[in-house]
Amino acid sequence: MAERQMMEKYAELALRTGVNLQKGQALVINAPIDGVDFTKIVARKAYELGAKNVHVNWNDDELTLLKYQHAPDEVLNHVPQWSVDKQLDFAKDGAALLAIRSTNPDLLKDIDPEKVANATKASAEAMKEFRTYTMNDIIPWSLISIPTGDWAKKIFPDQSETDAVESLWEQIFKIVRADQADPVAAWEEHNATLRKARAFLNNKKYKKLIYKAPGTEFEMELPEGHIWKGGSAKNAKGHDFNPNMPTEEVFTMPHKYGVNGTVSSTMPLIYGGNMIDKFSLTFKDGKVVDFTAEKGYDTLKHLLDTDEGARRLGEVALVPNESPISQSGLIFYNTLYDENASCHIALGKAYPTNLEGGSDMNEEELDKHGVNDSLTHVDFMIGSAELDIDGVTEDGKTEAVFRKGTWALDFNE
Repeated sequence: MAERQMMEKYAELALRTGVNLQKGQALVINAPIDGVDFTKIVARKAYELGAKNVHVNWNDDELTLLKYQHAPDEVLNHVPQWSVDKQLDFAKDGAALLAIRSTNPDLLKDIDPEKVANATKASAEAMKEFRTYTMNDIIPWSLISIPTGDWAKKIFPDQSETDAVESLWEQIFKIVRADQADPVAAWEEHNATLRKARAFLNNKKYKKLIYKAPGTEFEMELPEGHIWKGGSAKNAKGHDFNPNMPTEEVFTMPHKYGVNGTVSSTMPLIYGGNMIDKFSLTFKDGKVVDFTAEKGYDTLKHLLDTDEGARRLGEVALVPNESPISQSGLIFYNTLYDENASCHIALGKAYPTNLEGGSDMNEEELDKHGVNDSLTHVDFMIGSAELDIDGVTEDGKTEAVFRKGTWALDFNE
C-alpha cells in the first residue's frame, strides 16, 4: 500500500481511536513543522469527522536549538501568559489534544543541561493547571509519533535520510497496526487484551512488587486502592480514548514512600534533548538517595532536582518482552516507543486516576494515600529478558508475575 494511503489510515486511527474525536469538538494538535503534510491530513479528516475547530501549535527543532543558543535565560524561563491561556481555553471547552512528538534525540546535547532544566521547569510550572486536564483524563488526549529526518537517521544511521524516513514509517505503521485491514478494529481487540490483564491485576490487589535482574534488586509497595490501567481510558464525558499509540503496557502507581533498593536502566532515556544512558537509581523509603550514569549524569541530576517529587516514583508499568516494539530489535530513542518495549517506571507525578477516588482528592489527601506529586513525569526503561517480578498478595503470599521478561500469570484463570 502506498505510503500516502497508510498515512491516511494512520491519521484516521489517531482521531477515531487515539482521541476519539466527537462531532462539534475542537481539536488541538502539537506538531513538528517537518510533519506538515501528515498534520494537514489529520486536520482535513478531523473536519470531516465534525470537528468545529482544528488549531495547530507548530514546533521546529532548528528554531528550538537557535533559541537555546542565543536567547537570554530570562526569555527561556518565561512562559507568556497568553500561551498558557490559549491552552486552558481549549481545555475548558473540552477540546481533544493530539500531540505528535518527533524530536531529534541529540538536539540539545551541546546545551548546558542546567539551562534546559530551568526552562523545562518554568514551562511545567506555567502549565500546571492545564496538565490537570490531561493527568486526570478530563479531556481526551493522545500521543503519537511520525518520522523526521534527524530522528530516523539516529535509528538507521547506515541509510540515507530519505531511506531512513521510509524505514521508520514502515516500522511505525506496523507497530501502531495502521498496516492492518481495519486498524480501528485491531485496536479494539488489542484494548480488550489489555483490559483483561489489568482486570486480573486489579483483582489480585498486590501489596508489593519485587524486582530482580542484573543491576536491579528493589521492592515497591502499592497504595491501598491502587488501580491498574492500560490501553484505552475514559474522559470526563465517558468517551473512550487511547492516551498513547502505540501502547503495550498496564500501569499503576507505586506508594511514594514505599520504594527501596536499586534499579538499573536497560535502554537510553532521552530527556530535555539529551541522552541519559546506563544509569542506576537507589531508593530509600521512596526517595532517590544515590544515582549513577555513564552518560548524561548532569542531565539526570537536574531532572532529579526539579522538585521534591522528582526523586520519587509516580508510575510502574508492566510490558512483556514479546511486545511488537521489543521484537523489532530497534532502539527508537523515543520514550513513547521504547517504554512500550520494556517494563518501566516513572519519576515524578502520579496519575490520580490510578487510585480509587484519586481524581476527587486534594493534594493533602493524595499525599496521605501515597500518591506522588511533581512538575515532571519521566518514564525510563528497566525491563529485559532477564527481569523477574514477584507480587506479594494481601495475605502475604509471594507469587510469580514476570519470569524472564514476560508474564508468568494466566489471565484466563
